[in-house]
Amino acid sequence: MRRLELFLLVLVCGVSVLLPAVARTATPQPRRPVATYSIVARDAKTGELGVAVQSHWFSVGSVVPWAEAGVGAVATQSFVEPSYGPLGLDAMGKGAPAEKALHDLLARDPHPEVRQVAFVDGQGRAAVHTGTACIPAAGHHVGDGFTTQANLMLSNEVPEAMARSFERSSGPLAERLLAALDAAQAVGGDIRGKQSAAIVVVRGKRSDKPWTDRLVDLRVEDSAQPLTEIRRLLALARAYERMNRGDEVFAAGNVEEALREYSAAESMVPDNDEFVFWHAVTLVGNSRLEESLPVFARAFRMNPAWMLLVPRLPGVGQLPQTAGLVEKILSVGPSAGPRPPAR
Repeated sequence: MRRLELFLLVLVCGVSVLLPAVARTATPQPRRPVATYSIVARDAKTGELGVAVQSHWFSVGSVVPWAEAGVGAVATQSFVEPSYGPLGLDAMGKGAPAEKALHDLLARDPHPEVRQVAFVDGQGRAAVHTGTACIPAAGHHVGDGFTTQANLMLSNEVPEAMARSFERSSGPLAERLLAALDAAQAVGGDIRGKQSAAIVVVRGKRSDKPWTDRLVDLRVEDSAQPLTEIRRLLALARAYERMNRGDEVFAAGNVEEALREYSAAESMVPDNDEFVFWHAVTLVGNSRLEESLPVFARAFRMNPAWMLLVPRLPGVGQLPQTAGLVEKILSVGPSAGPRPPAR
């Protein structure tokens, strides 16, 4: 069988080098760990696949989590070898179960003893490896359709705490994954503290629009409270999902449902002036000008810069080209509204 040649750009000891993907060569043993805790899982109800991770390491989301719709999910950590991600997904995409895909890559790795890697395939089969040279506390747990794994932890409790949380939780996969991370932190988490976090969730089946298959893709690169921040981002992402859903049903002619979606998004993120403004624009476009005016007024109070945008919208079909319309909308804004910059 022809050996798959794949070269990845990785950072080793602060220097960019090209290393061949997992192959038995005389490469030096890596010295700096991306120590972390993570969960890789498949949702039994929806088939969605996901990875969530937290670490005291900058930009953990750029190396640890990998997922592909209908194929599987991977977390590669400890003394990280990023190629486990694309190579593992490639193997599972060609039909290899998670356990075989992981076993074959470990067999080609010159340093499996320092790796911690977890695979879950599209059927929910899970496999995980914790090398003997991973820094304690290090360990993992394999559950039904998921794995939890951790290294350089404050205690040995982390993998089991994550597993219990995931098994007992309900709701969308992304929220369950983050609940598992919270459980890890509650029993001590990374011995060094917190810095970055990431979550990726993809569809259970590949669609004919692959650009829509990644449902959640959020990263916190550097924060004193990465789990708090990534939860905030997920809540914001959920609100934007409602806005996007509103746009979809509006385009299909269901105005009332669109307005319900817009209102729901506003209630989820009440300080988001963008949601308020476009809600008002939608009302005007459906001959509900009087109803729109207090909504415009609220948007203008939140961010007077919207007043500069209103006159630009009729010319591009975002507002009707009705005489006096722009003036009436702007009349509900602050009396000393923003002025265009001088030329």
